[in-house]
Amino acid sequence: MAIKNHLRLLFTAGSLLATTFASPVSRFEDDDDDDTPLPVVIWHGLGDAYNADGMRQVADLAESVNPGTLVYPIRIEDAGNRDRYDSFVGNVTEQLAKVCADIAAHPILSTAPAIDAVGFSQGGQFLRGYVERCNNPPVRSLITFGSQHNGITRFRDCETNDWICRFAMAVLGTNPWSPTVQGKLVPAQYFRDPEQYEKYLEHSNFLADINNERSIKNETYKKNIAKLENFVMYMFDEDTTVVPKETSWFEDVNGTEITPLRARKLYSEDWLGLRELDRKGGLKFRTAPGDHMQLSDELLTEAFGDFFGPLNRHKGRSDPRPASHVGDEEFDMGSGGRSEGRPASRGGDVESDMGNDL
Repeated sequence: MAIKNHLRLLFTAGSLLATTFASPVSRFEDDDDDDTPLPVVIWHGLGDAYNADGMRQVADLAESVNPGTLVYPIRIEDAGNRDRYDSFVGNVTEQLAKVCADIAAHPILSTAPAIDAVGFSQGGQFLRGYVERCNNPPVRSLITFGSQHNGITRFRDCETNDWICRFAMAVLGTNPWSPTVQGKLVPAQYFRDPEQYEKYLEHSNFLADINNERSIKNETYKKNIAKLENFVMYMFDEDTTVVPKETSWFEDVNGTEITPLRARKLYSEDWLGLRELDRKGGLKFRTAPGDHMQLSDELLTEAFGDFFGPLNRHKGRSDPRPASHVGDEEFDMGSGGRSEGRPASRGGDVESDMGNDL
């Protein structure tokens, strides 16, 4: 993908304005004919940082598809190296509460009638958590790429010299259900082993709650998901990083047995509002070619064009399982075991490599 030599002004406008204006003026009008694109928030994956090159390129693309879009990359800390560290280490519930507060206090995001959201890998289920727990401002369309909506049964491999990753994965391999691990190591908080399901229900710090799997259901979670206009879930055809890959579509995998979302009690009893959303045409299952986070310019452009833009635009195509799209240029966000944010070149146009993330 051809990358411009400078970032769009709007990519950083959100963070700049947040410290500049005490009494913001809304960019959005109540007029139904207003063509101002809704803001877009992006949450990166494991081992990435909000200011990495690949994230900047995605933000630039989102603005180019719908000119005038304010893009806000979610961060836990402003220092990129600390933000990357926080993608491995931290309490997801506390991190999500901070993100909710940051977005609600943002001088432009907070004045928008709604926002659109895109989550890469673990950022996808975290943004779904935002919809369920906060949703202020509300999300119109949520797009997730390779996200672990039904959890993972195996932890990722790490580069030899990625000591943060190697330490985190080593600790996870001991006892993922201990209070310390569940409260401190991010991937443990969406670990879901069907053979240890009761332990998962008892000890999971994050996923069991936002999936409404416990006996007492949170009706707010269900209502907020059902309010979405679109929930678009991309699964990578050849994903070898996320195990099982079908988690990206909320499918339940136990050994060789795969239960599709629509055959699960989570759907039939509508624990999360997914059935209600599906019945109004808002739940969409899409595939992406290749391994984890290998995203083409063409696919991202199509997704941003279909589901983002002005508030009163079309609702996006409803095809449930479209053919895979392959572009001449790629965002490689997952190959080769690299960490997100490490650009790689294969000749020709610039490629964004955002790493072998979760």
